[in-house]
This record gives sequence, C-alpha cells and structure tokens, in this order.
Amino acid sequence: MSTPPGLDASASPPPPGSGTPLRRNRDYRLLWTSQAVAEFGYYASTIAFPLLVLAVTGSTAASGLVLGTIAAAQLLVGLPAGALVDRWDRKRIMLCCEAAQALAAGSLVAALLFGAATVGHMVAVAAVIGVSAALFEPAEDAVLPRLVPDDQLSTAVAMNSARGSLGQLSGTAAGGFLFAVGRFVPFLVDVLTHVAAFVTLLFLRVPPRTEAPRPAGRLVAEVADGLRWVWGHRHIRVTAACAVVLNLFFSAFYLVVIVLAQSRGVPSGEIGIMAAMLGAGGIAGALAAPYLTRVLSPYVSIAAVFWVLTLLTPVAAVAGSGYVLGAIFAAMALLPPTANTTILTQQLLLTPDHLRGRLSSVIGLVTGVAAAVGPVVGGLLMEVLPGTAAVLTCAAGMAVVTLVVSASPTLRRFPRHRVDDGVPATV
Repeated sequence: MSTPPGLDASASPPPPGSGTPLRRNRDYRLLWTSQAVAEFGYYASTIAFPLLVLAVTGSTAASGLVLGTIAAAQLLVGLPAGALVDRWDRKRIMLCCEAAQALAAGSLVAALLFGAATVGHMVAVAAVIGVSAALFEPAEDAVLPRLVPDDQLSTAVAMNSARGSLGQLSGTAAGGFLFAVGRFVPFLVDVLTHVAAFVTLLFLRVPPRTEAPRPAGRLVAEVADGLRWVWGHRHIRVTAACAVVLNLFFSAFYLVVIVLAQSRGVPSGEIGIMAAMLGAGGIAGALAAPYLTRVLSPYVSIAAVFWVLTLLTPVAAVAGSGYVLGAIFAAMALLPPTANTTILTQQLLLTPDHLRGRLSSVIGLVTGVAAAVGPVVGGLLMEVLPGTAAVLTCAAGMAVVTLVVSASPTLRRFPRHRVDDGVPATV
C-alpha cells in the first residue's frame, strides 16, 4: 500500500488488526464501546443540566450561564488542547478526561444529595466537561489511524459518527425521564458511564509513537504550527470552510424552524419528534456512509449535502406539520455523515501523526464557533423578519454557498483514498 502524501511510513507502524475486518479489531471495538457508553451519560446529563439549574435557582440566566460554560471552555481550550494531545500520551489523556468527568459529575451528585448544590459548583462542573471534551476529541481522532489500517479508516470514522448520533438520540431521550425520577439520577448515570468508559479504555492498546516527546515551553509555537499546517493545505482549508458554512447556516435554520413551529401552534410533542427525527436521520446516514463513500466520488458526496439543504430549506417555509418538518430534518441529516467521513478520512491520512491532535483542535474550533454563532444569527433573523422570510433568507444564503461549493476546483479534484475492499479507487 502506498504511503499517503505527508505521512512518513517509517513513523507509522501498521496498526493492530491490519488485514482483519473492523468488527474483529479488538482495540477499535474497545474504543467505540467505551465512548458509546460515555456519550449516553454525557447527553443524558447535558439535557438535564438546564432543568437542574432552573429547579435549584429558578433563573433562566443561570441556566444559560452553565450551558454556555461548557461551550466556552471547549472553545477557549481547543487550540492548546490539540498541541498538548500531540505532545502527551494520548491514551493517558483519554483516561484522565474520563476520570475528571466522573469525579466532576460525582461531586454534583453528592451536592444534590446533601442539598448543597450552587450555581458556582455547577459552573465548575460545566467547565470540567468542556475542557475534557476539548482534550478527548482530538486525542481520539489522533489515535484512530493508529488502531485501524488506512483502508478501513473511512468505515471507522463513519461508525464513530453513528455512535455519536445514537448517543445523542438515546441520551437526550433518557435524560428528561431520569431527571423526573430524581434530580441527581442523570448525573449518577453520567458517573457510572464515565467509570465504565475509563475501565474499558484501560485495556486499549495503542501502538507506541516512535518520535521523541516535544520539549515543554513551546506551546504557543506548537499551536501556530498546527494553524499553519491547516492553512497551508488547500484541501484541508477548503473543506474546513465548507464545514464552517454548513454549521453556521444549519444551526441558524434549525432555530428559525423551531421558533416558527412554535408560532404556528405545533404541539411541543411534535417539536420533540422533530428533533428526534434529525437524530434518526443522522444515525441512518452514518450507517450508510461506508457504502456511499465507495460509490460516490468525494466531490459528489460533499456537494450533494449543500444541494439537499438548498432544495429542502424553502419547503420548511410552507410546512405546517411538525412531522413534515421532522421529515425534512431527517432528510437533511442523511448525507452529512458521508461527506464528513470523506473529509475526515482524507485529513487524517494527509496529516502526519505528530500534527493530528492540532488538526482536530483547529477544525473543532472553527466549526464550534460557527455552530455557536448560527443560533444567534437565526435569532436575529426571527427578530427582524417574519418567520417565512427568515426561512427563505437562510435558503438564499445556502443557495449562494452551494453554487460556490459546486464550482470549487479544489473540491472537484478532491482525492479519494483506498476503500475497505483494498482496491485502489479513482475519482
């Protein structure tokens, strides 16, 4: 197998499980299972967090502060976290993150049981969650190519996407029910799931890195190296821009549709089904992604996401049923996992191992900012425009971006790597 551009074959020994089906790769299964469990607990506690703050303080502002702390901590720590992931032992980072989240959630359970929960304590717990996510995600991304062979990487990425969608759907569905059982129950479940993930990760075998540890004291320079790497590679730069725009427009559109549905008298139960259908579409899309990445060219898989959103977004302006809107969400969620799989696989194979943590942190930062700004844009649109006009404004913006994406020479020449059957593929 030829070495992808930018990789030194001598520095990347074949991962365990090469030549065997991914489902029989012991270490990938351990990683996948550990995070499937942990993500269920994470989403169950995240959906319960604003309910808890409201129950304890009665303040929506305090609820926003706690939830905002998770996102703010993840964004603030994102860039240095990637550099630290490239400097430190990645398995140890993942273990420390799981332990930190278990301890933080455990402290909140204890405070609730003794009636001592405060906003300050909950903000601190939220900060631990955000920092842990900022460290864990690039560590997992960087470890993945060392656990699975190159020709199975796209399938592994797709299965991780399915895992995330499944965790979000099941965890958020269970979180409200668990909170109704007892205020501390969702957070106790979070403790147990992170402990289970920690124990599972103890048995994970990650091939040792052959390069010497990076010297301490150069964190800013290492962050700058990561930024230069992303900016200096056209394929990474262009696909990152695609992800930013997609996150921005979709998160704005999502809020606009939710507010519009409420204003049209759609029952809250139907709105909940709308959100569930979005998650279900994401799961179906992730399961289909390994097949679609084989039959679609990278250009088609990326451009198709934008065309589907462009064509379906205006339909929401006239849809009066929550079920119809949910079907639109589900259809919109089907193709992004294929595009994400194509893009992330190419990025990981292109990027040398000692830069993969920084790659993940940079991409995570820019897409996270877009996802945070999008609801603000959607809220402003609903303030100044009627609901239908706000939807059509989102559709017009998406249409312009879709034309730009479709005409991009970089995306038309996007490389395709070997696929799971081991046969070289051409675009």
